[in-house]
Amino acid sequence: MQTSLARRQRHRRVAPARRPRGGAAIRRAALILPLILFSLLFLAGALVALGAVTAYAYYSRGLDDPRVLLSNLAFDQQTIVYDRTGKIELARLGDLRRELVTFGDIPPDLLDATTATEDKDFWRNPGFDLGSFVSATVDTLNGKPRGASTITQQLVRARLLPPEAFADSVYERKIREIIQSVRLTQEYPGVEGKREIITAYLNQNFYGNRSYGVKAAALTYFGLPLDKLSLAQAAILAAIPQSPTKFDLTHNAVPTCSVPVAAGADCPAGKLQLLVPDTTEIYARRNYVLDRMRQFSVLTHHTDAEFAAAMAEPVVIIPQGSTPWKAPQFVWQVRDQLASILCPGETADKCEQVDTGGYRATTTLDYTMQRATERWIYAATQGANAREPRTVLKGLRIPTADWNWILKLRGHNLYNGAAGIIDYRTGEVLAYSGSASYTGRGTRKFQPQFDVLSDGWRQPGSAIKPVSYVLGIDDRTMTAATMFMDVVTDFGGHFTPTQADGLERGPVRLRSALQFSLNIPAIKSGLMNGLDHLFARSKDFGLSYPPGVIPVVSMGIGTLEVHPIDLLGAFGAIADGGVLMPRTMIRSVVDSRGNPVYPAPGAAAPRGKQVVSPQAAYIVTDILAGNTDMKVNPYWGKWAITDGNRRRPAAYKTGTTSDNRDVAAYGYLPPPKNKDAPALAVGVWMGNSDNTPNDGKLSLDTSAPVWSRILSEVSRGMPMANFADSRPKGIVSAKVDAFSGQLPGPFTTRTVTELFIQGTVPTQRDNMHVVLDIDSATGLLWQDTCTGPKVTKGFVDFRNVEPNFPGWGRYNRGWAARAAKGPYVRGGPEGTRTVYFYNGAFRPFGASWGGPFAPTKKCEPLPPTPPPCDPFFGPPCVTPPPGPTPPVPRPSRTPKPPH
Repeated sequence: MQTSLARRQRHRRVAPARRPRGGAAIRRAALILPLILFSLLFLAGALVALGAVTAYAYYSRGLDDPRVLLSNLAFDQQTIVYDRTGKIELARLGDLRRELVTFGDIPPDLLDATTATEDKDFWRNPGFDLGSFVSATVDTLNGKPRGASTITQQLVRARLLPPEAFADSVYERKIREIIQSVRLTQEYPGVEGKREIITAYLNQNFYGNRSYGVKAAALTYFGLPLDKLSLAQAAILAAIPQSPTKFDLTHNAVPTCSVPVAAGADCPAGKLQLLVPDTTEIYARRNYVLDRMRQFSVLTHHTDAEFAAAMAEPVVIIPQGSTPWKAPQFVWQVRDQLASILCPGETADKCEQVDTGGYRATTTLDYTMQRATERWIYAATQGANAREPRTVLKGLRIPTADWNWILKLRGHNLYNGAAGIIDYRTGEVLAYSGSASYTGRGTRKFQPQFDVLSDGWRQPGSAIKPVSYVLGIDDRTMTAATMFMDVVTDFGGHFTPTQADGLERGPVRLRSALQFSLNIPAIKSGLMNGLDHLFARSKDFGLSYPPGVIPVVSMGIGTLEVHPIDLLGAFGAIADGGVLMPRTMIRSVVDSRGNPVYPAPGAAAPRGKQVVSPQAAYIVTDILAGNTDMKVNPYWGKWAITDGNRRRPAAYKTGTTSDNRDVAAYGYLPPPKNKDAPALAVGVWMGNSDNTPNDGKLSLDTSAPVWSRILSEVSRGMPMANFADSRPKGIVSAKVDAFSGQLPGPFTTRTVTELFIQGTVPTQRDNMHVVLDIDSATGLLWQDTCTGPKVTKGFVDFRNVEPNFPGWGRYNRGWAARAAKGPYVRGGPEGTRTVYFYNGAFRPFGASWGGPFAPTKKCEPLPPTPPPCDPFFGPPCVTPPPGPTPPVPRPSRTPKPPH
């Protein structure tokens, strides 16, 4: 009876614990128990059983060789962009943060913290922990699910399983995970193998706040390299991977002041810190990790006091925020160029490798030149318009000698600017500032992050003229001595352009027209080139135009929009003897392992394209070089390039659009004798982001001084070079008439020595003069009845100049009629005034247009002489009555010279 009762009582005690048949627990057990059985058999080596062999063969299908997988494991990590030295970091691309480490980089504390928390038997298990697995399975069956994956399993699950393994149930995936983990451990045996596995694991882990890999986490949260971490900091990093989002330190931190402050008072500058309160879960988990380290550390030994101190250590992280890029607009261009290397034909946004491939790109940027460029552009735009401009200029270390011209820009509606520097012999971009300040406060007139250099379409104004003239000289349709009539002309459709000063200079040679930036000759040169031809050939210089743009008459004065960086390249081509080098911003690229990616091993250096002859390029350079010599050009020459008290030879050209929307300056230095030294070309643009014109400021007031100051600063200390040192063969000199540009004739008043491509020296004598007989008594045209004597003289004659364009003759003759009356006579289509070159004050060829104008009237015949009186046979002789005696004149005093 007692036995039967005991049995019934035991039966009653057990019965309530039974699960209903068909319940979820039974189904779960049906799946898990075979897994336990399989694992026990597999890990115990009982693969002799046919069922286990069959199961292994089934679940291991599709699993690749783990040794191959791990050795070729690629981690997404940020691409890092450096300056040309490879030492100054400019930017890290992409949103994630990751830097790979080797085992030797990982401190023992961090290794022990990781293994003690995630896999205490890591250094001796076969990649799978049977005891932990069984324990976790029991807990799961009891409604307390938890993980039991080893470090090896976690790595396998993250990176070493094929995608199809995740299509099956979690239990089948678990089987494959265990199989692959054991195989991986077998392929990487011993301590050395374990080091490989844990290194990959720590590089793989996500630590929150866009930080992947333990090195990036240490830098992000603490700003420290791994070997500088404290015991507590190592422990908290090991604690995060269990739940990176929940344990993200930035999400758990609160701003606090590191020094006591009164209620309501602000924290002193530099004393604000981010503190993770000791009430947070991540704080508690850190201490849990430290406690596990006390029990299970393998590589280190710390005292109880050290662990207690680590548990009491506050969790303080550095202020968070993205590290600002250096030369940001340059970096964006590098990113695009990197895409063309890694993913030809794809944009950077579609080439994922650009941001996550972990490449190291060494660029062409000279960071010293970059800072100089940024400083001068900012000073002349944002600095000039700042609330306290002098304070800003002082902070920028702008010399006080330059404050005057900068402060004169204040209040003239000029807020943005851009500038670049290239080495025109290599095509390398040395400095690149796409706006006045990438991080500045944006307004309608100033959009700081818009890259004007490469993305902006801007009218170059007169800065385009060297391209038009060099093409004409290269095509031999004109020479540096070709004469143009600087006369307001209707070029069709009532298009009657003028010079900004409203003056007409009459006959000017190409050299003077380009040096002094005369508009009408530039338009005529474009028509002489042929507009379609000029449009097509300008593209050879790397210029591009907005879609749908067609050639127009005004293109010779820069009304077609271009990208400023392209125009800088065109100037570089002229400087480089007519060779356009491909523009580049990247010198080399290596992958995350240091293997070269670009340029390809053995690849030839990039070659340029000869777009015009060296002779044509040199002649235009020689013309533009006069613009930095006060003796040649006293207006443009005031912005010469200097090094101390010495003037450095340089060539440049400015540009101002007709409405002052764009002001620009482009120019270059002679090529250095040292082939490894940079050959510098600089371009500057200034204006407003909304295209509103500035208030009356020309390029000589704005972009020219900025150009001068940038180039003077970045070339300081470099050896002096001269353009004559690079004069090519095939150039000859010849003396020509200073006005007509032809060989001197009998009535030439001034001559100049000009440069020509061999074979283009003019053969015609000066024909701008006409020979006429003049009555010397009256200076009028001779006729037989004039008093005489008759003399033969030469006079300027503009009736037949520019014969290939007869439509221009009407305006030339009208100007000549006004000029015959002297300078400053107003008339023509726009009421402009005649003037001796350049403005009446600067007259290098005298107060003349090449000679006197011919008289328009003939001398009048004298009245017949009356016959002499004859008292006998002729008219009577009449004696005039006596008159008053005229006064004797008093001698006058000699006037004194003026003071």
